[in-house]
Amino acid sequence: MSRAEFIEEYYDAIMSGDIVACYRIKQVYEKLMYDLKHQGLFVFDEDLANRPIEFIETFCKQSQGVLGEPLKLMLFQKAKYQAIYGFVDKNTRFRKYREVLDIRGRKNGKTTELAATSIEMTVADGESGAENYFIATKQEQSSKGFNEAWNMIKQDQSLSRHIRKRKSDLFFDANFSFIKALASNVNGLDGLNSHCVIIDELAAIKNRDLYDLMIQSTSSRDQPLLTCISTNGFVRECIFDSQYEYACKVLDGKVVDDTFLPFIYELDDRDEWDKEECWIKANPGLGVIKKIEVLRGFVNKAKEDPAFKATVMVKDFCATENAATAWLRWEELYNPEKFEAKEMGFRYGIGSFDLAETTDLAAAKVVCKRRDDDKDYYLSMYWLPEENLNNKELLDQVPYLLWEKQGLLRVCPGNRINPYAILEWFIEVQDVYDIYIPWIGYDPWHVDASLLMAFQNHFGKNAMISVRQGSYTLSMPMKELKAELIAKQSVYNDHPIDKWCLKNLEVKVDINGNIQPVKGVSQTQKIDGAVAMIIVKVILRDKMAEYLNMI
Repeated sequence: MSRAEFIEEYYDAIMSGDIVACYRIKQVYEKLMYDLKHQGLFVFDEDLANRPIEFIETFCKQSQGVLGEPLKLMLFQKAKYQAIYGFVDKNTRFRKYREVLDIRGRKNGKTTELAATSIEMTVADGESGAENYFIATKQEQSSKGFNEAWNMIKQDQSLSRHIRKRKSDLFFDANFSFIKALASNVNGLDGLNSHCVIIDELAAIKNRDLYDLMIQSTSSRDQPLLTCISTNGFVRECIFDSQYEYACKVLDGKVVDDTFLPFIYELDDRDEWDKEECWIKANPGLGVIKKIEVLRGFVNKAKEDPAFKATVMVKDFCATENAATAWLRWEELYNPEKFEAKEMGFRYGIGSFDLAETTDLAAAKVVCKRRDDDKDYYLSMYWLPEENLNNKELLDQVPYLLWEKQGLLRVCPGNRINPYAILEWFIEVQDVYDIYIPWIGYDPWHVDASLLMAFQNHFGKNAMISVRQGSYTLSMPMKELKAELIAKQSVYNDHPIDKWCLKNLEVKVDINGNIQPVKGVSQTQKIDGAVAMIIVKVILRDKMAEYLNMI
């Protein structure tokens, strides 16, 4: 075989179709093959190219699964290591590539690979006093690779004999080098003299200052390396987007940067997400490192759950998404059932309101239940300021004036909503329908002390319950509410504004599948009614036992 055997073998496999690869991966390996055939200032050194591969497969042991088992790199990993370490200046023998971007789907061995890289850069890269850092926005994230490296070291007698764990680093006495985990909130990042900077999950870094600071910290080293492996993320207009765009320009020949090497594993088309033969494009370790049956399960779930689909698209297939996805399909939220509150025999209800901006739509709810009835029944009211109402109707493309005539929405004089009108409505519900309201949930962000006191004076000091907005508080209630809406157990009297708000609501999904409500890109798509329904669901869940005893 040729000196660059793994690069050539992987190139032949992806170009022949033996390994299905995306356009961007084909691009980078075409460039590498060209450089192999047209060597000039930079040449390919077989010994240097194979050194990290031999080191990792000899000394780095599994710390998960089969403990102590030697790591066996896959072909795509060996080709990558040969590319990073093999191309060197023909005179100095220093590495050509100093910055590496690797985008791939989750669970394709990134943390293990980065941990092994940190050990090799500490022990075998020929650099004395090497400062090697795992970097992330939070210490918890940067510690993942650091802890993985330490666990690997403990599995090998040779490494554990020479590398010791100190209070904050892993120290190699033979050349005074170390591995350390740092976060952006740690003081003293300006004074680093980095040899190797490792970023696990670039997409989680919102501020590019951290990235730029770390790349600058390598400037006094002869052959430093900043390397990161990342999935895509939900945060847009961040360092990830900038680096991705830069990588594409380098691959397209629009930018010449001989020190930057990108590996972008992604789907060529978003519609490939449910085509099993295309999954390997974004998951180069599929079938060996990443279990195909697990990914198949994720895809099947995503077909039925649009909220989860966004996570799968971003984290498993490296597609670009914003932070949100539609929460409910029309057939899921639609419920034509109606009821007359006076005829239902309701005695107790739980209230909520979402004041939002006082110049915009506000919403309030009272949910009631009946004994031996699984359904939740919602009473609703909305408010808008009177000023510019006609223009607002044209802008939002909904019939606010008709809704006002139908008694579904109330208009407040002037250009602001009177928040005390919401209090008056809750009092009206009590008086007209004889429904006692022991608890009212609210988002504290837009409720001042005087309004809170007014509510407490009427309903009692312990009646008002603050509901913080975020996935920790809202995720499970939202999932339960969605299930109830689909099962037609949430009856909102076929209220058109409720339906409009529920349709507009989007959700932000984190990597663990937790959700929280967000407004879509369009500012005309209001969600206040849906948010008020979620808030009241939070209170109903928390107070269910007491409430059922009341009714």
